[in-house]
Amino acid sequence: MKIETSLLIISFFLTVILGMIIIPILKKLKVGQIERDEGPKSHLKKQGTPTMGGIMMIVTMILIVTGAYVYLSVNNQGELANNLLPILLLTIGFGLIGFIDDFKKLVLKNTKGLKPSYKMLGLLIISVAYVIYLVYGLHIGTDTYIPFMKEYVTIPVYLYIPFAIIVILGTTNAVNLTDGIDGLASSVSAIIITCLTIIGILFGHPEISVFGSVVIGAVLGFLMFNLHPAKVFMGDTGSLLLGGVISAMALYLKMPLLLIVIALVPVIETLSVIIQVAYFKKTGNRVFKMTPIHHHFELSGWKENKVVIVFSLVTLVLCIIGLVII
Repeated sequence: MKIETSLLIISFFLTVILGMIIIPILKKLKVGQIERDEGPKSHLKKQGTPTMGGIMMIVTMILIVTGAYVYLSVNNQGELANNLLPILLLTIGFGLIGFIDDFKKLVLKNTKGLKPSYKMLGLLIISVAYVIYLVYGLHIGTDTYIPFMKEYVTIPVYLYIPFAIIVILGTTNAVNLTDGIDGLASSVSAIIITCLTIIGILFGHPEISVFGSVVIGAVLGFLMFNLHPAKVFMGDTGSLLLGGVISAMALYLKMPLLLIVIALVPVIETLSVIIQVAYFKKTGNRVFKMTPIHHHFELSGWKENKVVIVFSLVTLVLCIIGLVII
């Protein structure tokens, strides 16, 4: 636990320092948020707030995980050090795809950003590479933990690989949709990642506890600038990064199904969009005032802080339930 605590603290302060450096640069480059006219009117004042703040978390993760890799290698823990790299590469890869999308939209002023097909192809390639590594590189098998039943079920490899890829892509998209209110995606993700980190400790996966501690520190450091009223937004750079972190950790722990419980808030955010689109196409009417569902609550009179607090508390309770049922 000593190294995890040290990494979390170092990661937190490094992210805060990076924030004080990067945010003024983003302002100077005029990398500002673009708000939709059809969105909540209260969001129009956010227009121009620096975004792409996920860069802060990416840089912190690269520096701290690399430092941890060197430290562990020197101290005869080479296997643990090596196991950190695939998780880092997956999450950084997702973050870079988000960065390219943000960069094209906000710096190059290409409103369409990265083509959806190219974006999905990039995420798919990275997802396939990670799953293949888990199955054939680490040989962790296709055993999947079933919550409540507290036992593992072996899934045939030809079913497990597409299932795992869907988990990664689905989780990443869900976190991306959750990012729409100051501090929401970062708060919810921090709680989920903390839960997975604790599971890593309980089940004896030091690579998960070490990596998770770095990410928790980075997200909390980012939150210092992202809480309402936000001084910076994470953009796709951050939301894709965090989605990659959550899915990568869950698959490494063989507990992707647990995400249905502990990540229920992002799941509901996604389902609200699917339900809204399907119902509108069929009837021409809407189920919610606006989706993702956090906007529905905003338009129902909830303040941003209330939405964040309630969604975070719900996630905290769900994570406690998740720890009980494993």
